[in-house]
Amino acid sequence: MGALSRAETGQGSHTGERSYLHADIETMPREQLARLQLERLQATVANAYANVALVRQRFESAGLRPADIRSLDDIAHLPFTVKTDLRDQYPFGLFARPTQDLARLHASSGTTGKPTVVGYTLQDISNWSDLMARSMHAAGARRGDIIHNAYGYGLFTGGLGAHYGAERLGAVVVPMSGGSTERQVALIMDFKARVLCATPSYALAIAEVAEQQGVDLRQSNLQIGLFGAEPWSAAMRHEIEERIGVKAVDIYGLSEIMGPGVACECECQEGLHGWEDNFLFEVIDPETGKVLPEGQAGELVITTLTKQALPMLRYRTRDITKLTTQRCDCGRTHVRILRITGRNDDMLIIRGVNVYPSQIESVLVGRPHIAPHYQLIVEREGSLDNVRVEVEVLPGTPEAQFPAISRDVRHHIKSMIGITTTVAVQAPGTVPRSQGKAVRVRDLRPKGA
Repeated sequence: MGALSRAETGQGSHTGERSYLHADIETMPREQLARLQLERLQATVANAYANVALVRQRFESAGLRPADIRSLDDIAHLPFTVKTDLRDQYPFGLFARPTQDLARLHASSGTTGKPTVVGYTLQDISNWSDLMARSMHAAGARRGDIIHNAYGYGLFTGGLGAHYGAERLGAVVVPMSGGSTERQVALIMDFKARVLCATPSYALAIAEVAEQQGVDLRQSNLQIGLFGAEPWSAAMRHEIEERIGVKAVDIYGLSEIMGPGVACECECQEGLHGWEDNFLFEVIDPETGKVLPEGQAGELVITTLTKQALPMLRYRTRDITKLTTQRCDCGRTHVRILRITGRNDDMLIIRGVNVYPSQIESVLVGRPHIAPHYQLIVEREGSLDNVRVEVEVLPGTPEAQFPAISRDVRHHIKSMIGITTTVAVQAPGTVPRSQGKAVRVRDLRPKGA
């Protein structure tokens, strides 16, 4: 097959209409998209092999050379990359560019060890801005919209990722960041934002404060919510839409791959469009590493196709999902990542039953008298693990009803998930609120248990 034209690869001039608005990329026939992916995969492999010592070492140990990648199927021969690789190579050991050639560094919080550090060239930042703008456009945002950005700014990629994407779209950004929730409500109303960007848990915190102030966000100008950075259930989506009056759209990303904008739902809300001109997606069996067929649930693996500073080959995200190439009603042809049901590293094994926090959330959200704020406390009792579910009641719920609410929640968790829990019903405002990613699980079991 002949090489694609510069217009097809999106590598031509950035003047005039931006590449994120090129419908021929988002609706590209899948055979043509595969050709583009292969060209970019081969370039990415060559970049990583030439410039990242760990990648070159692993290739040589496996008897591989970049020239061995002749088809997209050949990616299955490449070794996986995992988060501990970034920590072991801290801070810049996986970079394919010297630091003087970078434009920006981001990093994780590092609360469980060394942070994971990611770098970007100016071209990486430009591509990221394009993909975030493309994602926002797919969600329904348009040039001239006022976008209230409540993602945290700083080393976390969410705030600046959304900011640059909104600017690239031609929208008006309110760079609010997290916190000062009362002021968030005031500015949403005063500035008449049409789009809200936040984690889903913080969106609900904003709704709660607005209700306490007597402000009905359903009467505001908000129409679209772009929510991500943490797993959230269909029940929480419904709760957000009911309380804020927006179409709640899921956006996906992770700093190791780029940040937000790796994939995003369109207005159909029928799965995340994974932007395949920039990323290659696989689903594997998390135990064996074997690539699974389309439609089968497993762990999402992502390879970057355009990253210069930090090319990632077969990065194991730990997110559990499945893929479909069935064309969306919107006409986009890029693969859809169906709702992420949990993470391998979030999964709890309670007395032999595999449980994801999102499963418990689905039971809690929308139950009578229960607010959408909760924590799961995992403790060791003798030789067995126990989960204590701490939930809040809605304001005005009589304390006399707490025992009945506890029995109701315990019964439904047992019948729908299959585990026995202890349910602690608490007064409104008791469960800690998050201004960023919500902390849903507190594991109090002895280390190494």
